[in-house]
Amino acid sequence: MEFLIGNPFSTPVGQRIEQATNGSIQSEDWGLNMEICDIINETDEGPRDAVKAIKKRIVGNKNFREIMFALTVLETCVKNCGHRFHVLVASQEFVEGVLVRSILPKNNPPAILHDRVLSLIQSWADAFRSSSSLAGVVHVYDDLRRRGLEFPMTDLDALSPIHTPNRVRLSSTLTHFSELFNKPYQPQF
Repeated sequence: MEFLIGNPFSTPVGQRIEQATNGSIQSEDWGLNMEICDIINETDEGPRDAVKAIKKRIVGNKNFREIMFALTVLETCVKNCGHRFHVLVASQEFVEGVLVRSILPKNNPPAILHDRVLSLIQSWADAFRSSSSLAGVVHVYDDLRRRGLEFPMTDLDALSPIHTPNRVRLSSTLTHFSELFNKPYQPQF
């Protein structure tokens, strides 16, 4: 039996990220991507394990299709996960060491990958600018702009907002509805 300590794809969320970013899939599996978000939101180790798996899929990978899938998973998680995940991916270490590193000229990334990474950095910097705990991405964005890097034109009105609504428990929602209709809610098991 293979000993998988240290393999980011050996964790529950890592296994799903490996599946969701496999270069042989035809298109994004949104159900799987949302399952990844659920694991991140519902487990203590989810955010950390997810970031490690995403990093493994991006850094040093020459399969740009897998990197694009990983960026989709990453973007989905930023939009659907909470502050515990945001703190990790908005850090200067992650943005520079994973995202910026993936588009260095030595890696010869396709223009679509280059623009996608820059768009993510730009949208996160805009969304997280007012939060001091998420300022790493803002510093990287501002530094790249100062160095003369041109970011793709982005229609900010067309972007989905980076907002994570609080999760509503189904039982409390059903209880609320039953109170509205003056009928007691009896869960069926």
